[in-house]
Amino acid sequence: MMKVIILGADGYLGWALTLRLAKRGHEVIGVDNLYTRNAVKEVGSDSAFPLPDPEERVTAAKKYLDVNITFVKGDVKDTDFVFELIRKYKPDAVVHFAEQRSAPYSMIDVNHANYTLINNLTSTMNLIYAVKEIDPTIHILKMGTMGEFGTPNYDILETPYINVNINGKEDTIVFPRWAGSWYHWSKVYDTYNLLYANKLFGLTITDIHQGPVYGTRTEEIVHESLRTRFDFDEVWGTVVNRFCVEAVLGLPLTPYGKGGQKRGFISLEDSMQALTLLLEHPPKQGEYRQVNQIHEIYSVREIAEMVKDAAESLGLHVEIGNVPNPRFEKEEHYYNVETKILPSLGFKPKKNLREEVKGMIEDLLPYKNRLEKFKDVVWPKTDWRKGRRV
Repeated sequence: MMKVIILGADGYLGWALTLRLAKRGHEVIGVDNLYTRNAVKEVGSDSAFPLPDPEERVTAAKKYLDVNITFVKGDVKDTDFVFELIRKYKPDAVVHFAEQRSAPYSMIDVNHANYTLINNLTSTMNLIYAVKEIDPTIHILKMGTMGEFGTPNYDILETPYINVNINGKEDTIVFPRWAGSWYHWSKVYDTYNLLYANKLFGLTITDIHQGPVYGTRTEEIVHESLRTRFDFDEVWGTVVNRFCVEAVLGLPLTPYGKGGQKRGFISLEDSMQALTLLLEHPPKQGEYRQVNQIHEIYSVREIAEMVKDAAESLGLHVEIGNVPNPRFEKEEHYYNVETKILPSLGFKPKKNLREEVKGMIEDLLPYKNRLEKFKDVVWPKTDWRKGRRV
């Protein structure tokens, strides 16, 4: 069994992974400064499901899953805190989810852009140096994003490096990236810093590039008190989750622009399976492993149609409306992603979007009155080209 520190354990993925690893018998230390709870309230929203305090969550996990989880409140921008954390717990692996994770949030204004870059890069650098100084054998698993690559007119390969020939001269470069927000650029810089740390210090790193995640449940969420957070507003909510809440509230679904933008998606349950496999099957010591983690590729319009069909099967009336695209992105494009590493480790997806959205809507319907209070926050207000929220 492993001892794993999860930085960002209070989040959508962080709490779900905390439960998964603890249930599998691993010793889990969850760390969070609870910033996301406050940042979501800053934009006038909240989690669709009420969230207990971390201490209550840990108690509920003990009651319903019979697992022991240690929770530590702290900020990974604090260098001394990160060093002391690694010294005290001596983990086998550290999962780095402790980053500002919203692209729209990073585009609100200069202050939010700066916070995103400072928080994300500082936290990663603190982790790099703490592991290097205290125990270089610790496996770092950092959550990256498929958004680092943008939407190139070529396949997104599962390799950190690629050979190129420029004017007859050959060399090896980092696989090309072109991010679409300050948040996504922070992830690109993370990748470069981790690649350099791997070369410089020989650190063992898994850099997992994940597409948008959807879903309300995992196998461990067996009681309301164990739910993970679920964001749905235009700043923090990913597209599938946002559309499901719009359907529950009787609002038109809001594909941006033509809705032709394609992305790679994965369910919350399958994300947990993938992350667990990567932790339980680490790379060789001193290896840098880049992993692409998606399961299904859809356009935004296709997702809207699936949510509409699922909602109407439950007796809801749903319309699809297109709104002007507040983002700076291609409306239609090629999108294909190589995924070989996870299948080689035994990854077998259990969920698909068309079937899962119906269950998501069913889970959200009992919270309709709660969601009504926040119905104004689903409409896009963050204008990326103008760099402000209107």
